[in-house]
Amino acid sequence: MERISFSNQDMSYAVREELKTLRTNIQFCGDDKRVILVTSCLAGEGKSTTTQELAQTLSEIDKRVLYIDADLRKERDDKSGLEGSFEYGLTHYLIGQCTSRDCIYSTDVRGLYAVPSGQVPPNPSELLANERMQVLINEMKEVFDYVIIDTAPLGMVVDAAVLAPYCDGVILLIESATVSYRLAQDVAKQLKNTQCPILGVVLNKVARGKGSYYGYGKYG
Repeated sequence: MERISFSNQDMSYAVREELKTLRTNIQFCGDDKRVILVTSCLAGEGKSTTTQELAQTLSEIDKRVLYIDADLRKERDDKSGLEGSFEYGLTHYLIGQCTSRDCIYSTDVRGLYAVPSGQVPPNPSELLANERMQVLINEMKEVFDYVIIDTAPLGMVVDAAVLAPYCDGVILLIESATVSYRLAQDVAKQLKNTQCPILGVVLNKVARGKGSYYGYGKYG
């Protein structure tokens, strides 16, 4: 298994504590909530960064964690977090060019593994609906304690709704003072229609001020 770097973000003490709170709340959701999908309403809300940090936080409590980058619509240069040379990624697996073992990489974070997205395909939604995606998730549940899946914003494309039925729960990330109430409700309705439980919401990029406790995000 090849090794890649999982870049660490500079986080304040408060942010780290809030991520631990998010981790604890996920644990309280039950032992059966192990495959967790993370989506947002719009691009640029901080979804991918939060998903990567959540995966790292879970690995810190001696859990084997697999981070899957299932946002197949962004070029690698537009992403941060995973650094290294990837011969294969999720798209290669979904079209049958490699095995699941080929597209899983160990990282420099103990207990944390990753599946990069791979090349941008012309048909992301159709690829994610491929039976091979469900097979991959089922296989990984037998190997890892948690499988954390990063998907494209559901307020823009349907990819997250395609993947949700394969997952045990969904976390919706919303940027404070940016996403309208109506859009957030529309996205939540789409998720509910998949029959996959919504575990909660992360409120991101909250302006810090006097008396504010959650400067990074809140889970509830």
